Amino acid sequence: MTSPTDTQGSVTAVYKVSGMSCGHCEGAVSSEISEIPGVSSVKAIAATGEVTVVSAAPLDEAAVRAAVDEAGFELVGKA
Repeated sequence: MTSPTDTQGSVTAVYKVSGMSCGHCEGAVSSEISEIPGVSSVKAIAATGEVTVVSAAPLDEAAVRAAVDEAGFELVGKA
C-alpha cells in the first residue's frame, strides 16, 4: 500500500518504523499513535516494521512522526 485508502468514512495508511523488535515495541508504538486525534485503530508488526493506522481523516505525517519518536523509534516513511 503506497497511499492512504478510503474505506467507509475512514482512511488506512501504512507506515514503516525502524527499531521495533518485540511485542513491547509494538505496544509502545501503537499506544502513542492511538493518542493522535481521529485514530480509530493501530496495528504494529515488529517483524515487518509496518504500522497500519486507521483514522477518520488523513493524518499529518509530522504528528505520526512525533508519536513514533515519543515511543523511542524512528518513522522511516509510508510503506
